[in-house]
Formats: sequence, structure tokens, C-alpha cells
Amino acid sequence: MRIAIIDVGSNTVRLLIADRDAMGLVPVREEKAQVSLGAEVARFGRISDEKLLETGRHAREFAAIARSLGCDRIETIVTAPGRQSANAGALLLALTNAVGLRARVVSAEEEGRLAYVGARAATPLPGDIAVIDIGGGSTELMSGPDPDRPDWLVSLDIGSQVLAARHFDEDVPRKREIVACREEIAAAFAGLVAPPVEAALAAGGTARMLRRVMDTRTLGEREIEGAVRRLSKRTPAEASLAYGLDAGRGRVALAGALLALEAQRVLGVPIQVARGGIREGAALEVCHSAAAA
Repeated sequence: MRIAIIDVGSNTVRLLIADRDAMGLVPVREEKAQVSLGAEVARFGRISDEKLLETGRHAREFAAIARSLGCDRIETIVTAPGRQSANAGALLLALTNAVGLRARVVSAEEEGRLAYVGARAATPLPGDIAVIDIGGGSTELMSGPDPDRPDWLVSLDIGSQVLAARHFDEDVPRKREIVACREEIAAAFAGLVAPPVEAALAAGGTARMLRRVMDTRTLGEREIEGAVRRLSKRTPAEASLAYGLDAGRGRVALAGALLALEAQRVLGVPIQVARGGIREGAALEVCHSAAAA
């Protein structure tokens, strides 16, 4: 079975095309486009008509690729922008018209569950394992021994795109801006106590960015603090150039690193960069649904 997942998030629109065989998911093609919907939601509470057209155009292009590669199923999922924007209905309509199939919003809990399943399937580890998914508009933390279902799941309405829009601009970050961002993150995480885990995985673009900045797949407090220091000394454009990041990722990199630092402290174990996440989880769910039908 060949599945296409079009994932519309606060930072990017991403396409995953994968085959399902006896060994699991086999990626066939991946695409991404920077849209920064979360920044508009943070600043204006809604998505502009221009951004709706742009997002729809990328979704249409990705759907065409999926059909040209013979996908049996195409599913369009929308994460934080579909939950947080005042005109989320217009976004869903634009995506549905562009793809020709109904787009759907995933709840924060479903987003966390799919990221957990996708991360654990792609990076098998035994025991109680945590998964962190830092998005542009929200952050999810999950854990449990069962790779198919987390026992503990928390979703925080705070993400890298939203924080960057509130605290940082295109200049080198100022100390007071970093302090304010840290304080907002600390307030969001206040009182959060995670169950003990043996290891942790990080899914999503922030994790991949940190791996590039520090050139390591394992991120403890020291490594993430190192990333924070490096990103604090550069403009977003300089960070993008220095670490090979997309321009949009450079704008949110420091906010994402600060979120990862707080999440790692809560979990108390080093974080490994996962090879899968929400798109892989969504693809597996499509396969399971088809098998049960």
C-alpha cells in the first residue's frame, strides 16, 4: 500500500509518500515548503488570504506528486493552525479544494499520539520511552512502554513559530528578548512532572535543526545549551547560512532550542533525534484503518 500524508503545520507544509510492507514504512519521497502560518496567527490571530493561497498551492503540488506516484491514499492533516487560527475553516476549505479530498484538523492529543507512534516505529527502543514533538504552534510530550500508545501525554499551547514572532526579529537576539522568551517557556512548563523514562526521542523540525547545529544525534542539557549559545550570537539569516537551515527555520531556531532545553530538563534524560514523527504515525494509522476495513 502506498500512502501520501500532506502535513500542514505552523512552520511548513510537508509531504511524505511511503510504502507499507512487512517490515514497516518505506519512505518513497518527501517534500517541504515553508509557509510560516504560525507567525501570522501569533501576530494577527488569523491567516491572510495570501497565505491561504500559498498554502493551497503547495498542497495542490504535493497532491499531484502523490497521484503521479500511484498513491492508494492521500490524507491532508492540519495541526496547530487548524486549532488556533480564527479563520481555520477557510484554511481547511482551501486545502480541501486544492487536494480534492477533505482536509482534517487533528486535535492536540491526536497530534501527540501520532508523533509518538511515528517516532517509536522509526526508532525502536525498549522500555519506557518519551517522545517530544516541538512544533511551530504547540509542543507535545508523551511517554510509555507501549510503542503503539502513550500512557502519558501533555500538549502545551506554545511553539517555536509563536515564540519567535513574539520575542525575536531579524537581528541578533538581545539578552532581554532571550530572557523574556525563557520566562514564557518556564511559565508554560511550570508544575509539569513527567513520569520516569529510560530514553527520549525528539521528532520534528526543531530536533533536526539541533542535530545540524551541534552535529550530534544525542542532545543532553549541555548540547542544547550549546545550541542556544551559538544561535544567540547570530541573526536568523546568519544561522541559516552557518548551519544549512531553511530561511524559515533560521527565524525560529533559537525559540525551538529554548523549548527543547526546557523539555529535556523536564524529562531528565538526553534526547535522541527520531527518524520519524507525525507523518509516519499518520501513514501507519491509514494502513491500520485500511487493514481493518
